[in-house]
Order: sequence, then structure tokens, then C-alpha cells
Amino acid sequence: MSDHAPAALPEPPGLIGAGPPASMLVKLAEQAAACAPACCGAAATLTIDESGPAAESEPPTGLTHPDLAPLVAVQWESGEGPIPAAIRTGEPAGTDDLLAEDRWPEYRTVALDAGVRSCATLPFRHEGVTVTVTVCGFRPGLMDDQTRTATALVGDLATHTLVRDQRFEEVLTEADQLDTAIRTRPVVDQACGILMHILGCDAETAFEILRQRSQRTNSKLVDLAKTVVGNRGRGVEAEVVSEPHLLRGGLLPE
Repeated sequence: MSDHAPAALPEPPGLIGAGPPASMLVKLAEQAAACAPACCGAAATLTIDESGPAAESEPPTGLTHPDLAPLVAVQWESGEGPIPAAIRTGEPAGTDDLLAEDRWPEYRTVALDAGVRSCATLPFRHEGVTVTVTVCGFRPGLMDDQTRTATALVGDLATHTLVRDQRFEEVLTEADQLDTAIRTRPVVDQACGILMHILGCDAETAFEILRQRSQRTNSKLVDLAKTVVGNRGRGVEAEVVSEPHLLRGGLLPE
């Protein structure tokens, strides 16, 4: 970590850009560091409100320097520190001097070992997503009003960008799932028709039989349907009727 402020001004927040959350968080951390003249490094994290700081896996994080990784990791492990506090309360958290700080003992120890004396975390929430920006300093008294305003502007705009991209990815995933369902539906319908003819059952029962066999054999429904269609249902009656749970469940007559 450098003891000097970055020479260049941060690029406009609107140019944070698109991409995977981790790469965008790195850019956000870099811009936050550039906004704070006394900053020696910065970190940015992204959490979904349902997971929070106690999630089993560490949330996506962007760092200006790898030396900051232990400072972030100890907060996720202990559930204490400025980042978890900011996520829980929705309010800024930090300290002007860690030597005089009695909260977050585990974080305090790791931070002081790294030479960090002050830190400030700003949280930004939008549509169920929380982004935090943490700036660290080698000296006490890191944040002034001008630094806080500039960091807040960068963080807020970045959060909206991250949420927008996340929603876009969700839409693409849903569209892909719908496309898959549309393309695979005909073969499932054919398999159901074969079962209806062989077993003398209705469409709902035929689909339920396919679904249960798919779960029990740990195979995809569409793959099982392709097998039924490819074999033209040969052997299906013997296999299905020999399964007692179908009889007990009332799907087929005894």
C-alpha cells in the first residue's frame, strides 16, 4: 500500500463500466481511493441483503492492494468490523484512530498489524443489493466532508450500475431458461403421449411419472423423455409397473 495519494483524479463515476462484479468492484475501490487524499488503500464489497455479512462464502470484493485482503477476510470471519456494521445498520461505520478503538478487536489487531490507523466504510443499498466502500489510512483522521461527499457520489452511482448489470444478467438467464423450455417441450410432450398410450393414463399422470423417474434416477427430464421417444416406449410398461411407489401413490391402477 502506498503512503501517497494517487496523482490522477478519478475518472467520472459514469465511466466505471460494465463487467463481472469483481472487476467493477476493483474499479470502484480505485476511484474511492483517488477521492481520499489521505487514503492508503480501499476496498469495495457487494452483498445480497438475504445473505449479509454472515454468508457461508465471502461476497465479491474489489481491492486496491492485496495487503487489504486480510482486513476484509477477518471481518467476514468474525462478523465484526466496519463493513459488517455498515451492512447491518445501513449507516457509515469506521474510526478516526484504531489505537483508541475498543470495538471490533479482531479487525483492530489485523488492521494495526498492517499499519492501518483509520478507516471509514460507506454503505449503499439499492433493490436488495448492498455495496460498501471502505477507505483506509496510515494516519488518524482519514475522512473530511469533501472526501466523504466525493466517495459517496462514486459509491452511489457504482451501486446503481452494479444492480442494473445484475438485473440484466438475471433477465438473460431467465430468457435462456425459457428458450430451453420451449425447445425441449415437444420431446416431453411426445414422451407423455407414448406413456398415455402404453399405460392408459392421462397427460397429467404421464408427466408425473416422467418427473418422478427423473428425480429418482438423477437424470434430466428432457433426457429421459428423449430415451422414451427413441425407444418408442419399449420396455416402459414393465419398468413403470414394477415400481411399487407408483401403485401406492395412486398414479397407476393396481
